[in-house]
Amino acid sequence: MSTKVLAAGDHFVLPHLLTEEVEKATDGAVDVTELKLPWPHTPFGPVAEVIEASGTEDELIEALQGVEVCVTQLAPLTERILANCPDLKLMCISRGGPVNANLEAATQHGVAVCYAPGRNAVATAEHTLTLLLAAARGVGDTHYDMRGGVWRGDYYDYDNCGIEIDGATVGLIGYGAIGSRVAKVLKAMGAEVLVHDPYVKPELVEGIAELVGLDELLTRSRIVSLHARVTDETKGMIGAEQLAKMPRGSVLVNCARGALLDYEAVCDALESGQLAGCGFDVFPEEPVPADSRLLKAPGVVMTPHIAGGSQEVAHKAARIVAGEVGRYLRGEPLAHCANPDVFKAAPAQG
Repeated sequence: MSTKVLAAGDHFVLPHLLTEEVEKATDGAVDVTELKLPWPHTPFGPVAEVIEASGTEDELIEALQGVEVCVTQLAPLTERILANCPDLKLMCISRGGPVNANLEAATQHGVAVCYAPGRNAVATAEHTLTLLLAAARGVGDTHYDMRGGVWRGDYYDYDNCGIEIDGATVGLIGYGAIGSRVAKVLKAMGAEVLVHDPYVKPELVEGIAELVGLDELLTRSRIVSLHARVTDETKGMIGAEQLAKMPRGSVLVNCARGALLDYEAVCDALESGQLAGCGFDVFPEEPVPADSRLLKAPGVVMTPHIAGGSQEVAHKAARIVAGEVGRYLRGEPLAHCANPDVFKAAPAQG
């Protein structure tokens, strides 16, 4: 008897991508049904006790009847859903962390929850470099002027000219899957790369970057890019005091999380000339409010939290969670399980 699987996709990680990858990973030993959630056409948000979810408890409860495995990006996994879906044994969430799952309740109900670390590392690293280069060369303001029919030859003035990467000192705060990729590209472009990451082993940066303290990174770097996770330690880690330590006319990039940075202090620094440019994909409030100072601050290039969005990411996400389904059915250890103590292999397929 085939294992019943729900492929709860959306308009990014499409249901049929999940289905195709699950069927490949299991040699077709599954019976897949599909559900399409409304994100991003409808923003994700809290659903009952979980955050950043798409869809409703009622539609998930209905779709999960008799289902043993669910593969998804944003479907909620709440206490109510778990209580009403007794056949569910495995929830595979194709994100860097299972934030849309009540992990404690899943553990209590004996449901293993998997996730997909690193799925968007390449896309985010490439997008970081896009914003870094755009901010360093004033692309945001020049593009805006030209779209308005204004040809600004004065951008050739010395004080308005941008920064080359070759020969520049670039500081990266965080050296995980994304920061390490950015470092390698910047090194290849001729930059002197500094890294601040208290958790990275020195041998991992050898030959690519110099490991330094935060204050040294800020005082030496003409360009700084943030790649840290948000923790109690890192929340608001870059504010007015830290920005003042950077060389005048520096560039700041953030494709990590808005909570790392004091954006009011950034606007002050842009208006005073302490910062010459910024590239942002993440913000303290999303969508950015219409009255935000960022929308009028000079030298800013912005994108709407899309650094991790590429067609390749959707395929990788589907492939990673499908791999977990295959391991589950073969009775193998799960690669990325948030609550491995509850894992039980599926009954052998007869």
